[in-house]
Amino acid sequence: MPAEVKALEDEALTLPVSQRAVLAQHLLASLDDIDEQENERLWLDEAQRRYSAYKSGTLPARDAFAAIAEIREKI
Repeated sequence: MPAEVKALEDEALTLPVSQRAVLAQHLLASLDDIDEQENERLWLDEAQRRYSAYKSGTLPARDAFAAIAEIREKI
């Protein structure tokens, strides 16, 4: 997380709950304004970040069948 974003997050967390809720609503609503091309780019960036983390060993992976079986047991 970039330092500027972390600083904003830290500052936002000092707000009262009601103000944080309003801020969260505004931030989430702003995501609806992203065009399809930007949305695609963001997903590709996230996929690359996760793949890099997996390849470096900082993000564990598990078998899809095992993960699905575990979820089925929970529901």
